[in-house]
Amino acid sequence: EAKQIIDDLHRQGVAVAMLTGDNERVAHTLASELGIDRVHAGLMPDEKVDTVRELQATYGQVAMVGDGVNDAPALALADIGIAMGAAGTDVALETADVVLMADRIERIAFAIDLAKKARRVVWQNIIFAIAVIIMLVLGTFLIQIPLPLGVLGHEGSTVIVVLNGLIALLLLPELKRRRQMADAA
Repeated sequence: EAKQIIDDLHRQGVAVAMLTGDNERVAHTLASELGIDRVHAGLMPDEKVDTVRELQATYGQVAMVGDGVNDAPALALADIGIAMGAAGTDVALETADVVLMADRIERIAFAIDLAKKARRVVWQNIIFAIAVIIMLVLGTFLIQIPLPLGVLGHEGSTVIVVLNGLIALLLLPELKRRRQMADAA
């Protein structure tokens, strides 16, 4: 299961590094089995913070996945801190950007995919809203659109933006789930 998730992350263009308190031999063995790109083993929590800084200097943005307790300082430093599992929920909620309540690694790839889709929808909505406003302003100056019609156009565009967000949030994941169930049958 973990190998599949790491392969999915690689397909999304994500380099995967392991920061662990375990010994070098165990960490490297596991990393080679799973296809992990870099291994940093035998780390204490403060050393994980230093390693996150090094990774940020090398790669730019860094997402850190941890338990939210021992990894709290590194999660807080990472550009995106992802805490997994219910253990240490209070600490995780304070330090992590994303808290996955289920202790299931496959939720990480899902969260990344969902974030990319959300970003795409946000940009669609921004571009659409700006285009409508520009058209309404030009229409007001060029053909003197009456104020009530301008307000109706603006509010109508707001409704469309909200519906576009709801479609991405509610409808598309359900369609994907049904397609996967049909493929499995």
